Amino acid sequence: MHTIMILAALVVAWNVRQNWSSASGDWQRRWGQTLWFFLFPPLLLAIAGISVLFMGTQGTMLGLSVGWYSYGLTVIGSIVAIALGLKLAWQGWRAVSQTRTYPQEQVEGAFCRILETPVLFSALVGFWRPELVVSQGLLYILTPEQLAAVIAHEQAHYYYRDTFWFFWLGWIRACTAWLPQTEALWEELLLLRELRADNRAAQQVDPLTLAESLLLVVRSAIVPMTSFCAAFSAASQAERLNERINALLEPSAPATQPQFNWSWLWLLLSLLPLITVPFHS
Repeated sequence: MHTIMILAALVVAWNVRQNWSSASGDWQRRWGQTLWFFLFPPLLLAIAGISVLFMGTQGTMLGLSVGWYSYGLTVIGSIVAIALGLKLAWQGWRAVSQTRTYPQEQVEGAFCRILETPVLFSALVGFWRPELVVSQGLLYILTPEQLAAVIAHEQAHYYYRDTFWFFWLGWIRACTAWLPQTEALWEELLLLRELRADNRAAQQVDPLTLAESLLLVVRSAIVPMTSFCAAFSAASQAERLNERINALLEPSAPATQPQFNWSWLWLLLSLLPLITVPFHS
């Protein structure tokens, strides 16, 4: 019976991912929809696995026997997920440790770690309290106004704690790479993360200056590890870069009160496997 439950969760998760397509509209609406499609399938599978582990290998459910097969698969899946999380955490810790060896300076009112390279680079590296890293090339080439725009963008990432939350999203990405459209959803989330940071930064600096800085940095960008690194040049593919530039150059819509996103209620459906627990005896 547990095998049937796991297979049912797999079928639902697979079909949900298959039905996703990139939406149009403002980044707030796209953010909620994309995050739901990204999170719901793995959460459903995780809750189904937790239910199986809780019920164990003895007894019956709805008159059908349970055994070791589905339980063993769940244990193996849990071990793999934990191993992937530990690997990602280790990589993040090493990146933070390396970052803290760089000299620190104050740039445009912000404390930054200076990366000795002529390549233009700016990023937050870390988890809950990440370090701001900028390259010497960035300091030499950008004007003070452009530097202030770049730092405002990175401070927006800090405000939203993007490095922390995307570490966990990156872990989910690694665990569910075999599900349909995982990479497409991940790239969409990266783009929306940058649009959100651009939007907040544009409220503090000139949007045109921010767009100019983005174009300069992308020309010689370093590709970072994005799970725990929020780089200014992230999501720099041609069409995504154009979308970021257009969003900066178009007049901003008047600020509105955030509306409740009903799609989050649908995440409660991922708890459905838990209702099978009382039927186990």
